[in-house]
Parts: sequence; C-alpha cells; structure tokens
Amino acid sequence: MKALRKFLDNIKPHVQPGGKFEKFHSTFDAFETFLFVPDTVTHKGSHIRDAIDLKRTMSVVVIALIPALLFGMYNVGYWHFASLGKEVTFMQTFIFGFFKVLPLVIVSYVSGLGVEFIFAQIRGHEVNEGFLVSGMLIPLVMPVDVPLWMVAVATIFAVTIGKEAFGGTGMNIFNPALLARAFIFFAYPAKITGDYIWTAGLSGGTGIVDGFSGATPLGLASAGQMDKIPAINELLLGFIPGSIGETSKIAILIGAVILLVTGIGSWRIMLSGLLGGLIMTLIFNAAGANAYMELSPMTQILMGSFLFGIVFMATDPVTAAQTKRGKWIYGFLVGMFAIMIRVFNPAYPEGTMLAILLMNAFAPLIDHYVIEANISKRLKRATKASNL
Repeated sequence: MKALRKFLDNIKPHVQPGGKFEKFHSTFDAFETFLFVPDTVTHKGSHIRDAIDLKRTMSVVVIALIPALLFGMYNVGYWHFASLGKEVTFMQTFIFGFFKVLPLVIVSYVSGLGVEFIFAQIRGHEVNEGFLVSGMLIPLVMPVDVPLWMVAVATIFAVTIGKEAFGGTGMNIFNPALLARAFIFFAYPAKITGDYIWTAGLSGGTGIVDGFSGATPLGLASAGQMDKIPAINELLLGFIPGSIGETSKIAILIGAVILLVTGIGSWRIMLSGLLGGLIMTLIFNAAGANAYMELSPMTQILMGSFLFGIVFMATDPVTAAQTKRGKWIYGFLVGMFAIMIRVFNPAYPEGTMLAILLMNAFAPLIDHYVIEANISKRLKRATKASNL
C-alpha cells in the first residue's frame, strides 16, 4: 500500500490546479479517494467525525450484493445446461454463468461511470460515488439474454436523465437502477418479458430438450398456471428462471443481514415493506376473486423481485423517505402496491419495480406531511403549556 500511495503522490501535483493535467483532477480524485480515505475536513457548518464516508457506505452495499451476484452466475449456468439436458460439474456451471454475467457488469460500469466522469469534468466537480451501487444493481435486475447495447443505452439514460439532470448523487428523485430496467421494459418490452429471455441460449432455440420451459413464477401466475408455480423451498433456494440477482431469497437475506448489521439499510423500510406485502396478500385472499388472489402470502413474497426490491432498492437512502415515521409509511405502501400491481395488471407482472418508482416520487411528500404534523403537534403542546 505504501508503494501505491507513493505512486499516487507522484502523480498528484500534475492534476492539481495549475498542473499539466489539471482538467483530470476530478478523475484522479475519484480513484484516489476510492483507494484511500481522504484527509479533507469541513471548513464551515457542521463538523462530523466518522470512520465511514459515502464511498465506504456504497462499498458495503456492493459487498451485500455479492451473494446474489454469485448465486445468479451459478443459476444462469444451471438453467442453460438444464435447457440442453446436459449434466455438468459445479465449476462448469458456474464458469459458464460467470462469463455470461460478467459482460453485463462491465458494460453497466463502463457506460455509467463514463457518463459520471464526463459530467464531473464538465462541471469541475468530484466524481459522484453513488454509481458504485447502481452499476452492480443494473445487471442484477436484468434477464441474462438482454443485449449488451441495450444495457449500455438504458444505463446512460438512467444516469443522464435520472441522476445528472437533477444534480448528481444525492439529488436524484428516482432510483437509477430501476430507471434503467424501466427504460428497457417500455422501450424494448420483448427483451425483458416472456419465457425466452431468462435462460441463456433459450431464445436461440437450438438443442433445447422437449418440454423445457423458461417461464418465471410470475409469468406462470400471470398466465393462470398456478399449479406450475414452484414450491416454497424452490422459491427460497432460487433454482428458478428470473432476473440474475432476484432468484435466491437466501442470498438476498444474507445481503439484508449485512446491511442491517452495518446500519446501512433501513430496517423500518424492510419490515414495513414486508408487512405491506403480507397485508395486501391477505386482503386478496379474503376477496378470492381469482386464482391469483388466492396464492399464499409466502408465495407472493418469494415470487419475483419483491424481496430484492425491498432490501436493495426501496432502502436507497437518496430516493426513500428520510423521516422515521415516513419510512414506515413509504415501505408499507411499496409492499402493498407491489402486490397490487402484479395481481391487478398481468401486463406488469413485476409490480415491485413500478411500486418503488411510484413511491420514490411520493417520498418527499410523505416526509413533508410527517414534518408538518410534528410541527403542528409541538405548536399545540407549546400553546397548551403557555396557557397553564
């Protein structure tokens, strides 16, 4: 590490104001502060001493996503060879999935960080750290067979329109990773819906064994094929078709534990999101208007990206509600709307995406009314005390 520190110190004068490469100061600063904790301090306003900064916070989230990423890689290989009727070793399965998923991750980071660096250079600001997480989330919410150029276009759209247009990290209203998925969903629906995009090579149709289906549990539910929905233990383990990072609920729960233990993720949003989904499902169970409404609460919670969205998307500290009471309301409504959308409108089987984006828009309003209610309560208390 000393050699790396010395190497950076030798370069640093050349990228400082007045140096030969001063235009690349923000680019150098991004790499330096990622590798070493910066020694800068605030000069006015509040002074807060903390051992963690935004880059380290984002790094913890990335670490929490690794279990879902690794399982997703294995699951990609598992379903590919299952579609061909081949039995291969564990390593062959994982290596195939690794090389199918890795390009998605690379394209996501290269295209997204490219936009981040361009905007940082134009504005003369530091590079925002938020894309460390978004760059990992985007491939995890995609089907494995999505074209790489679509991932690049969707990522550039999400970062440019969804984030930089609002001022960068900390200013965006909508979750960038969900915007990227929504962009492909509405611009290229054939590449993110149907039974042929969740299994690598299935869309080619060559060598597939008779009777094999790549339908996801949500796809089966939307088609009314409730008897074909995998059992609870299969949904929990994750050996099912789906987006790369959403299938294994065990891997997602491991990530949730990491976020909760480190204090990065909001337990209020996670818990209220689960409660909202469970209560909405119980309401549908009581109504029983169709077979979809009669699915058990556990099946509804474990299907699709509900848990992935609640743990990693809804808890985004920038786009979620900020007040304690607001987090309860925000998470609860995300859970309710996620189940409601998928049941009421089969054209949007993945209701979690739309539910979180919808509540992103209403999060500031929720916080506003929570704060106003608190102010009103305090004023009434103060008025009552003054009259005594």
